[in-house]
This record gives sequence, C-alpha cells and structure tokens, in this order.
Amino acid sequence: MRILFMGTPDIAAKSLASLYEAGFNIVGAVTNPDRQSGRGMKFVYSPVKEYALEKGITVYQPEKISKNDEFKDLVRSLDIDLVCVVAYGKILPKSFLEIPKLGCINVHGSLLPKYRGAAPIQWSVLNGDKVTGITTMYMDPGMDTGDMILKEEVEIGEDETTGELWERLSEVGARLLVKTVKLVEEGNAPREKQNDNDATYAPMLEKEMSKIDWENKTALEIKNLVRGLNPFMGTYSFIGVKKYKIWKVSIVENNTTEKPGTIVVSNPKEGLMVATCDNKLISILEIQAENAKKMNVGDFLRGNRIDVGEAFK
Repeated sequence: MRILFMGTPDIAAKSLASLYEAGFNIVGAVTNPDRQSGRGMKFVYSPVKEYALEKGITVYQPEKISKNDEFKDLVRSLDIDLVCVVAYGKILPKSFLEIPKLGCINVHGSLLPKYRGAAPIQWSVLNGDKVTGITTMYMDPGMDTGDMILKEEVEIGEDETTGELWERLSEVGARLLVKTVKLVEEGNAPREKQNDNDATYAPMLEKEMSKIDWENKTALEIKNLVRGLNPFMGTYSFIGVKKYKIWKVSIVENNTTEKPGTIVVSNPKEGLMVATCDNKLISILEIQAENAKKMNVGDFLRGNRIDVGEAFK
C-alpha cells in the first residue's frame, strides 16, 4: 500500500515515525513551507520535514492545496492508495480527498464529535475537561465531520498543561494511526457516522485570551486558562505598567474578602497569592517578568519586589 503523509508539527512527526517504523510504504511527506524564525530570521524546517529528510522520504511543501492543480496532478502521478493527515494545517478540498484509492484519514485530538476545529487539545484543558482522547476518521470536505474509525479515551490530569497533554496524545495518536492503517489495508476499518447535534467547535486561539481577567474569572477558570495556554501562548497580567507572564498556578481554598487581583501574600517562603472574584486565592507557582526568564515564584521573589496590597490588572 502506497501512503502519502501530510502533517507539520511534532505531534505529526511522531505519527509519521510510527508509520515508518511499522514498515509501511511512505512515498512522500507533505508539510507546510519552511518559516523564518529567530533574530537571524533563518528558515526553520517543520518537525515532519526534519524526520522525512532523515529517513530519505521525499518532501513536498506546496503553499496551498485548493486551486493547486499542479500539486494535485503530482499526487495523482504517485499512484497513492491512502493519505494520512495529522495536524497538517490546511483545508483539503474535495478534489484532493478523492485522489487516493482508499481515501484520506485523519488523526484528531479529541473524542469526536466534540471539539471539531483547529485547537481541540487546548480547548479540552481550557474548559477543565476530565477526559479527552484521539479519534481517527475518514476525511470529507467538512470541518472534522467525516466518519469515525477508532477512538481512544485519555484522562486529563487536574494540573496537566496543554503541552503535557499534547505529548501524551501524540503517542496515543501515533499508535492509533498504525492500528487504523492496518485495518484500512485489510479492508476491516469500521465507519461510524458522527452525531452533528453533539458537535462542539474548537477555534484557533486568540492572543486576547492571554490576559487574565481577575475581576470576572473564578479561581478555577484562571487555573484552567493558565494550564490551557501553557506553553504555546502563556497568560499575563500587569501591575502598573509592568507585565508579568504567569505559567503555573494552584488554587488555595482560603476565603478572602480582598478585591480580585489584589496581592494577599508575597514572600519567598509562602509564595505569591492573589485574590479572585469567588473569594479564593490563586497561588502563582511560575512567573516571568518582561525580558527575563521563567522562574519558580520563590526564586523570583528573592530578587524582585511585589508588595502585598498591589493588584494585578
């Protein structure tokens, strides 16, 4: 069976590696074009490209798939049986999905039909879910609306960040993709239609989400925001004109009558505790000042002053 793989980030590279190590015939890897990064604006390869080049797999990097007849003709010339897609980052039109003989399958980071869309892993943490998982599915022109093949459920830790969950789900997804491809090859892959009435949407994350709203968000909502945006964006707040990024927190159940955002405790021994709108305290565990490195709060407070009575806004 001739497979074309499509993906971009590390979670996709792990799935590509699993297919390769399982002995499948991968005739090409499609990934996003190289991007410029860093002070020198050097071009950086995607994790999928790096792995593919290491294993001698031909790499394709079209700017777009829609209205790209030249690329679609190239794919037809490869005589593809199956396309495997993991976090590729571009919409695939019907004209492309119809090219492979056995269709296109996708590894999706939620238990569909929940969290269709671009950021399912992040939203499961942001919403404080206890359970998520991986779904493999046949692709159709809709947004994650195709028939489901296999699912695997994963519990989310109470303090687990998006980055930590991402790592665990990448392993599950890679394993489930191999199992799915074997079933497709044997002609035994199940098909289960999604119930659109149960669907929820997981849109791209917006930068505006990063600012902590101490006035209106409960302690649990703040904790889930910090977990959900770690490490991809991070959260932040201001004391006066000073901006602080907040990377890790816990909830202290002590009741407080202080105004939300007010610093209630600030010392290296006890830490940095902030009042919330539901009269609980958020204990900041990891913090980062502007133009400085991330630090645990005890070390931070030994070299930086934040006074009790000041307020995050």
